[in-house]
Amino acid sequence: MAEGHPDPGSPAGRPIEQSRRRAAVGRQMAASKQSVPHFYVSTEIGMDGLLDALRGLAASGGPRISVTACLVRALTETLLEQPIFNASWTPEGGRMHDTVHMGIAIALEDGLLAPALLDCQALDLRQTAAALDDLVARAHAGRLRASEMGSATFTLSNLGMFDVTSFAAIVIPPQVAILATGRAVRRPVVTGDTIAVRSVMTATISADHRAVDGAQAARFLGALKGRLEAFNLDPDAAGPDAA
Repeated sequence: MAEGHPDPGSPAGRPIEQSRRRAAVGRQMAASKQSVPHFYVSTEIGMDGLLDALRGLAASGGPRISVTACLVRALTETLLEQPIFNASWTPEGGRMHDTVHMGIAIALEDGLLAPALLDCQALDLRQTAAALDDLVARAHAGRLRASEMGSATFTLSNLGMFDVTSFAAIVIPPQVAILATGRAVRRPVVTGDTIAVRSVMTATISADHRAVDGAQAARFLGALKGRLEAFNLDPDAAGPDAA
């Protein structure tokens, strides 16, 4: 071997230090990819109406409502309408759930957590926003409750706060699906014979093919898209209006 060049057959570099949490998540995700037959379906959602309404609400001194809270509300309504996605898969088969416990992917310094925002079907938009803020704060403070860990029936992973336009997430067993959303980006959109600049968000559902199929995932995303594009931002409303 020439001087100054490492032997490619020998170890090189520094070891990657992993926290216990990051190692545990890595094992869980590796097991999921090996055992769950994933498939992926994406759609683009017009976000101008929702984003304009959120800016107007903030400017008027209204309650703090985040895009993530709106996503949780729209997802909850869609899951109640299409409960095959609000389900678990076990060796005995699939089981749908009547309550929506929304897993929220939260990035911490030592790894990823996805605690459940419990009983989302019982929360209006204002309550959803407050409960979400509380859940994230307690996750960062290490004060999550046992009931919030491992009880999610569906998970949302939103990277819209970063410069990420789209990505695909890994299903967290025994759940059968997870939704990944990126940042809403301004770009030209063709509608009929006209071109206009719109804010568009890409949403990608990753799903377990043992429980659901591509046509079902397409209908799920279509319903979610309709809700978000016609979202009712009234904090006192129970949820978004369907398109």
